[in-house]
Amino acid sequence: MIPVIAQAGITGFESPAAEYRQLGLDLDELLIDHPTAMFIGQAQGESMTGVGIFDGDLLIVDRAVAPTSPDVVVANLNGVFVCKLFDRKAMVLVSPGKHQQPYVLGEGDTFEEEGIVVHSVRMHRYTRQLRQCLR
Repeated sequence: MIPVIAQAGITGFESPAAEYRQLGLDLDELLIDHPTAMFIGQAQGESMTGVGIFDGDLLIVDRAVAPTSPDVVVANLNGVFVCKLFDRKAMVLVSPGKHQQPYVLGEGDTFEEEGIVVHSVRMHRYTRQLRQCLR
């Protein structure tokens, strides 16, 4: 809500947007460091709420960034895509949501790191185009 004060007898007033100025921001410049090595995924579930990633958020994943420990990663674990904190030294996947147990990677596991989550975008309302893209 933009507060506008208009007194009786005034027939018009300046638009609330009159002081609006466009910021010189480009989301691609802010969020995309390696365009050919990045992809966008969608978070599902509540296991990453402890690091601020919620169900439905968009994840911007970079395959070219240097890994650290722990990183939030998107990985293929035994044929299932997961988003977890990855402790590379201990080879443990951590889900910082409520009631989540760490998963220790074992010899029988198939694990392939797809990339590191460098940003997440909270989706408060989905557009029809976004719903179609995420299908």
